[in-house]
Amino acid sequence: MNKKRLSIYVMALLAVSLAVSMVLYPEEAFTAAVDGLQIWWNVVFPALLPFFIGSELLMGFGVVHFLGVLLEPLMRPLFKVPGEGSFVLAMGLASGFPIGAILSARLRREGIFNKIEAERLMSFTNTADPLFMAGAVAVGMFGYPEIGATIATAHYLSSFSTGLVMRFYGKDQSTVTAEKRQRRRMLPRAINALYEARIKDGRALGQIMGDAVLNSVNSLLLVGGFIILFSVIIRVLTVIGAVSVLSTFIYKLLAPLGLDANLMPAIISGIFEIDLGCQVASEVAANAPMLQTFMVVSGIIAWSGLSVHGQVASIISDTDMNITPFIIARVIQTIFAAIFTWLLIGPLASVMAITTPVFAPLQQGADINVLQKTMLMSKHFIIFAGILLLLGILINLYRGIKITFFRA
Repeated sequence: MNKKRLSIYVMALLAVSLAVSMVLYPEEAFTAAVDGLQIWWNVVFPALLPFFIGSELLMGFGVVHFLGVLLEPLMRPLFKVPGEGSFVLAMGLASGFPIGAILSARLRREGIFNKIEAERLMSFTNTADPLFMAGAVAVGMFGYPEIGATIATAHYLSSFSTGLVMRFYGKDQSTVTAEKRQRRRMLPRAINALYEARIKDGRALGQIMGDAVLNSVNSLLLVGGFIILFSVIIRVLTVIGAVSVLSTFIYKLLAPLGLDANLMPAIISGIFEIDLGCQVASEVAANAPMLQTFMVVSGIIAWSGLSVHGQVASIISDTDMNITPFIIARVIQTIFAAIFTWLLIGPLASVMAITTPVFAPLQQGADINVLQKTMLMSKHFIIFAGILLLLGILINLYRGIKITFFRA
């Protein structure tokens, strides 16, 4: 029996098993579906909709192409992706899953990125938002605001490190044009790129706004469906005892590393869904070593859960992009996140004591309303984009001075 035939049978068996389980445990399945729906409707939908619409508008008006020219000297040497990836990176850092994958797929459809570049970009820009880590997890779940800075810092360091590793993925088939290789007159070329992108798009203002709303709502409906689906799957697996079996199996694999057995339920839940995994970790924290607990939480956030993986797979299904590099990158980032967490809590604890106040405004994330959360996320996007833009300008200035020096 070949692998393709076997995979078809396995998928069919899993689908039938899920359907039968929902019939056998209808009350648990219904309760889980309602819980997932409430999370999506009350938190995810209102918080992410403005960002989805905003990103669509910025791409339609050519702003992404403007940033692409300015930030090509930064993104290409570091991550081997075009400068337009800087917009995806800033948006992903500010607003969280799964906008990095959505924008990467969009840039691939428009031919701005080739297949390998889009897969590289998607692998390290699909990150958790800072409010979730410093607010929901650190304050809301653990009641320990100080750890929020450590979790967020470890997550971003692991994300950038994963991007640096993934730059070696695939053969380099650069999409850089001759114009982008020019190092002089950077700002005029960026302005011209914005103009040409807008002319090429050609849609009227009303159509751009309508498409932005329609595409954003459709994307969020997809996200909501996966949140509800995996909420039901996790509840059913728990009821039938599959979680206990998986916990025993994984514990045997990780026991040589000295991992505490009390953290097994959190790891199993985190494999499927990030929020539930972090919540379970907070519930068992009193019975497990603190360092191990936060290493597991950082790993869960970096892994992001099969729910997010499913969202990404669906988002890129109409492109030639492959989900395998994304999953491999999640494994790499999970390892990096655990290592960085150990470093920041242990050897570099004094450094974190200095930087923790920077994250203080985010520690209110568990109590703020949706409007305040949207405003904070918008502020984060502006800050992240501004930092990237400043770095791009400095690199361009340095290159210009270097060229002038050697010509002189």
